[in-house]
Amino acid sequence: MNSPAGQPDGTSAYFDGLYGASDDPYALRIRWYEERKRALILATLPRRRYQRAFEPGCGIGEFTVTLSARCDTVLASDRSARAVEIARQRTAGLRNVRIERQDLPAEWPDDVAAFDLIVLCELGYFLQPDAMRELARHCDHSLAGDGTLVACDWRPDFAERQLATDAVQAQLAALGLTRLVRHEEDDFLLQVWSRDGRSVAQQERIR
Repeated sequence: MNSPAGQPDGTSAYFDGLYGASDDPYALRIRWYEERKRALILATLPRRRYQRAFEPGCGIGEFTVTLSARCDTVLASDRSARAVEIARQRTAGLRNVRIERQDLPAEWPDDVAAFDLIVLCELGYFLQPDAMRELARHCDHSLAGDGTLVACDWRPDFAERQLATDAVQAQLAALGLTRLVRHEEDDFLLQVWSRDGRSVAQQERIR
C-alpha cells in the first residue's frame, strides 16, 4: 500500500531512519557539492527578486536560508517531522520564512495565493508516476502568471528511487512553460521554466 503522498511505505521508513540518525544526513552544511549546487540554482533564476516562493521537500532548510535572501516570503515544507523541526531551528531568525510539514502531492497548499517561484529539488524521484503527474498539475495550478519553476535532481540510481530523473522533469516540461535553462552534469540535471518566455537580457531590454 502506498502512503497518501504516493510514496511507498519503505520510503517513509527511509526518511525516518535518515533524520533519526543524523541532523544532516546528506551533509548539506559541509559538502562543496551541495554549496555549489545551491549557488548554481540561484544563478539560473531569471529574476533578481521574487515575492512568494514555495520550496517543497526542503529537508533541513539549508537552501531555504539561501533562497530567503531573494524572496519576500518563502513557504518551505517536508514530509519528515524531524526535518521540519531542524529546518525551523535553522530559519528561526528569518521572519520571511515559514516551514510546514506536508505530504505531497496530497497536501499541496492550493488554498494560498499563487507562487511566482516554485523550486523542486531532489523530490520527484521519490514519488510514484501518478503522484508525480499530480505534483506537476499542482505546480501548473499554483504558479503565477509570470512565475518561475525550477527542478534539480540527482541522476545516479539509488535503492529508494521510484522514477528516473528524466521522467520526473519530463512531467514538468510537459506543462508547456518556456524553458529558460537546462544545465546537465553527470551528477544532476537542473532545468528552469517560466510563464514569461523572455530571457534576462530581453527583460532588461538589452536586446
